[in-house]
Amino acid sequence: MPKIIYPICCGIDVHKSFVVACIAKTEGVVTSYKSKRFSTFSKGLRELSEWLNSNFCTDVCMESTGKYWIPVFNILESTCNVCLAHPKYVKAIKGKKTDKKDAQWIADLFKHDLVRASFMPPPEIRHLRDLCRYRTKLTYMQSSEKNRTQNCLTVSNIQLASVVSDTFGKSCQRIIEKILENPLDTGFDIAPLIHGSLKSKIPDLKLAIDGFITPEQAEKMKIIKQHFDALQSCKRNLESLISSIATPFSAQIDLLLTAPAINDKFTAIQIISEIGVDMSKFSTSKNLCSWAGLTPQNNESAGKKKSVRISKAGCYIKPLLVQCALAAINSKKHPEIRTRYQNIKMRRGHRKAIIAIARSILTAIWHMLSDNKPYNAEMYSHYNDLPTSREITAQQAISMIKRLGYKLKDSA
Repeated sequence: MPKIIYPICCGIDVHKSFVVACIAKTEGVVTSYKSKRFSTFSKGLRELSEWLNSNFCTDVCMESTGKYWIPVFNILESTCNVCLAHPKYVKAIKGKKTDKKDAQWIADLFKHDLVRASFMPPPEIRHLRDLCRYRTKLTYMQSSEKNRTQNCLTVSNIQLASVVSDTFGKSCQRIIEKILENPLDTGFDIAPLIHGSLKSKIPDLKLAIDGFITPEQAEKMKIIKQHFDALQSCKRNLESLISSIATPFSAQIDLLLTAPAINDKFTAIQIISEIGVDMSKFSTSKNLCSWAGLTPQNNESAGKKKSVRISKAGCYIKPLLVQCALAAINSKKHPEIRTRYQNIKMRRGHRKAIIAIARSILTAIWHMLSDNKPYNAEMYSHYNDLPTSREITAQQAISMIKRLGYKLKDSA
């Protein structure tokens, strides 16, 4: 029989308008259960807290159902040790499934310590995480509006994107504003609207704006631009709020700014908002990388290893680290990162190499926050070392040079 870790514990089945709590009390080999239903209004949740205290229960386990678990967690956090579990770890067996039995199942799993708890950072980090994720959503919405603008230009036979790399640059925006003033006239002089290196592309730009914008498309573009400008204003206000809240973590932010490809303050803040600053929550750097979804899965049965793809975990921090990895391999400041990327790419391909670099960056971040020391490139300097203790053939030397990212000149 499995050992009882929590003699008195509670399992909570969370729903939108109510929760069902089941207290499991084990005496010897006999476990008694006591269930009760509570409203998710603050009054009902306070009654839940009082009910738990009256039954001397301080260990609680519940599943993370959407956002519905947050009000429950907010009330119980100060009085109980709350274990928040992913639904897939506490899913009840099918058949004769009720809310009371779900709560009892969670309590049974938890009393034997068979539930894996989710990482819950302290409140100040959670507030910062919420704002940073909202900033990410605003960025996605801005990108969507940029794409809609480009679609309007394309269907109107205006091919600015074929001439310039950024249709939201200053010169292009001036041209678009001029077109929207009078959509029927695209034969205006664009020279006064162009500045910088685009002056050499004026003939191509004249050909690119030779199109026809319907009144409907013109009005649509005006609405898109208003929405884009509003999103930009909201994002600036949000970034100001994030900066003020992140002030207590300025020392950790400065540390992260020394890591490869983390040159933006908000990138460092977003990483801290996801993993926190207390690395004791993750026993090793491998544990952190696994939590972020940057390690292969273990999926073996009957001696056969099945898919070992990375998991879907870390849906916010993983894309951010991949972007940092892409910037790091193209930077000349960190040759040790690029060398390792080239090494892995030769054997496993670009996609797996990028994930490996993202994991290296996160591993470095774990050490930096644990030791309170800036990034040390010497940790990866061995990737630049060439073998000197043995002789190698010409073909091996050529392969090694290619791995380091060099190209061979044609002697002819």
